[in-house]
Amino acid sequence: MSTPAYATTEAAVPTPRAAPARAGLETWRRFRRHRAALLGLAVLAGFALLAAAAPLVTPYDPVVQQLRDALQGPSRAHPLGTDFLGRDILARLLYGARYTLIIGFLAVALGLVVGVPLGAISGYYGGWLDLVAQRFVDILLSFPGFLLALSLVATLGPGLENVVISVGIGSMPFFVRLVRASTLSLREQPYIEAARVVGVADVAIIFRHILPNATAPVIVQATVWLGQAILVAAGLGFLGLGVQPPTPEWGAMLGEGRNYIFSNPNLATFPGLAIFAAVLAFNLVGDGLRDALDPRLRTR
Repeated sequence: MSTPAYATTEAAVPTPRAAPARAGLETWRRFRRHRAALLGLAVLAGFALLAAAAPLVTPYDPVVQQLRDALQGPSRAHPLGTDFLGRDILARLLYGARYTLIIGFLAVALGLVVGVPLGAISGYYGGWLDLVAQRFVDILLSFPGFLLALSLVATLGPGLENVVISVGIGSMPFFVRLVRASTLSLREQPYIEAARVVGVADVAIIFRHILPNATAPVIVQATVWLGQAILVAAGLGFLGLGVQPPTPEWGAMLGEGRNYIFSNPNLATFPGLAIFAAVLAFNLVGDGLRDALDPRLRTR
């Protein structure tokens, strides 16, 4: 029996899931062309893997003190040496990666959760709501990022949770402005007007039609801000206002090592290099995502 013509036609029509899948593959294909971004992704994957497998990589507890082994140089027993309390620097770096990465991700997540909806609502409705929201954002942006985080953590007190809140609030204004700008452009598009005409609720328009089309710049900005969040959190730890001892955190380790920078530079060098590598890796990945998600490059 021959196949009906309409069956062949239906089979040729792609399913709704096919377009996003093809777009994702195309984005990944363009991202792979960015060698620096792949290098940054490999560095971040290495940090994450080493942090997760820290107990398998080193036998030392990062907080247990061995004063008789204090300030040792690199050796077979301690590949990166020990600090002023005899704690293994490699162990503290590996376990500290957990706290440093967690702070970065949670702070940016907080900025996204608050900033993205606020920016979309502000841009969509406009009027007095937009005026109030943007003046609040202007106040936050009038402070340098690190100074704002420093002021907040000084008010809230040191500690992991307060560092996340302080750094997250510092990142929020940038997401508000970014999403608001995209919303102002998207709300005038014909498909948004058509959705209003047929009676689609404003909440559905914002979350189903506007935000999905504004995700590309948000993803890029969030990736870059992960590096910035790690840098700000490390600065707070360096000043003693971040994660408190004896918890291993790269900024706090850098602050502890500054007193021995001439007699035993390992204490400051290795945490500083770790912070540098993580921030650079996030910036490289952000550059790659920007090029991969840029709609102007999709025809190339």
